Amino acid sequence: MNEAFPRILTLLRKEKGISQKKAAEDLNISQALLSHYEKGIRECGLDFLVRSAEYYQVSCDYLLGRTPDRTGAVLTVEDLPDADFQNTDKVFKGSVLAVLNKKLVTNSLTIVFDLLQRSGSKSLTTELSSFLMLAVYLSFRTLYNTDPKNLQSAFGIPRGLASGLTCGEMLRSLAVAEAIVSGETGGRSPRLEPDERLSMSPETLKEQYPYFYQSLSNLVQRAEALMAEKNTPTAK
Repeated sequence: MNEAFPRILTLLRKEKGISQKKAAEDLNISQALLSHYEKGIRECGLDFLVRSAEYYQVSCDYLLGRTPDRTGAVLTVEDLPDADFQNTDKVFKGSVLAVLNKKLVTNSLTIVFDLLQRSGSKSLTTELSSFLMLAVYLSFRTLYNTDPKNLQSAFGIPRGLASGLTCGEMLRSLAVAEAIVSGETGGRSPRLEPDERLSMSPETLKEQYPYFYQSLSNLVQRAEALMAEKNTPTAK
């Protein structure tokens, strides 16, 4: 049984603002059967899947959780714009702190992903990319929640579970990445091959990334200063 379908079917109905009874009537099935579909108790047939896609004006792939795009389009690298494509003058409006942190993070990530590409380790790239994407997801969701009137139907994970589940998955991705690096994966993930290991030093990084290294160095210093501050015992 597809695990995503019941959740997405329910979210689409709630997003449409209609009752289960109304949706069942429009879809020409009983309310009890629709309730079973939405709870994942029963698996629907192809005919109902197609009717639901037409009713909610989404693709069947979206209903099945196979794509985040409602039209069913598959996202490619070419479809993604550059971060500053709308700001040709490279000006990021906002507080000085926001501008500074944006540049530190963006420039540092350029180095991180370039190093992942140089490593060539698919498993390491997958885990660290997941870790970073989850951090952005949680940051965005926190901002989204600043206004309680914002519809939670934009997300599939309930608000009360989002933080815990996201942090848990981040820790899992990081643990697997560290296991891949150390070679202690227990056979669950491939170890790094000798040619996938990255030899580097502050001097070589500065030479290889003259434009971005200062940002990375500053980010490292700020991160470690923050951890030192939070973990320094206070005098009694």
